[in-house]
Amino acid sequence: MSPADQVRYVDVQALTDEELAAAAAREGSDGPAFVEIVHRFRDRVWRVCYRLMNDATDTSDAAQEVFVRLFVNRGKFEGRSKYATWVHAIAVRTCLALRRSRGRRRKHEDAAAETRRSTSTSEATAALSMDLMHMLEALNEEDRALLILKYAENYSYEELTEMFDLSVSACKMRISRAREKLQTKYAKS
Repeated sequence: MSPADQVRYVDVQALTDEELAAAAAREGSDGPAFVEIVHRFRDRVWRVCYRLMNDATDTSDAAQEVFVRLFVNRGKFEGRSKYATWVHAIAVRTCLALRRSRGRRRKHEDAAAETRRSTSTSEATAALSMDLMHMLEALNEEDRALLILKYAENYSYEELTEMFDLSVSACKMRISRAREKLQTKYAKS
């Protein structure tokens, strides 16, 4: 058997994320490198999507769409940031797009659910049951995502600036203003 006929074996588990991305870009289909990317990032992508979508069904749809986009765009990673940051940026943009497209339906469903809740519980109980995710719904989609990724996922400002295409100062300002908006809206009277 000639060397050209031999298949070169690469231990994809030993590769860094960036090396794995380069190997996946060279693959013609969903070969071992892309399968390893899915394996490595499945839980992280699902967690980010869940925090942004706040619904298990929508999260599964969003995570699947993220991996489809990763596959389609696997050759576009330029290495200007860590591969994980690039993946999470795709996850954030995908979730924001899905939330916007599903926003009208959700508003109607949420209004109906709130009507049922308010008739079955007292106002005091309803006020006490307000959780952080409900509070975050008061923010626009990008500000909500910025807060979640900064405080729940512990991203640095530098990583967030790459994901949202902002300067560091603009990123800090938007996070600060989003926090102020929540504090103003939900401050104890």
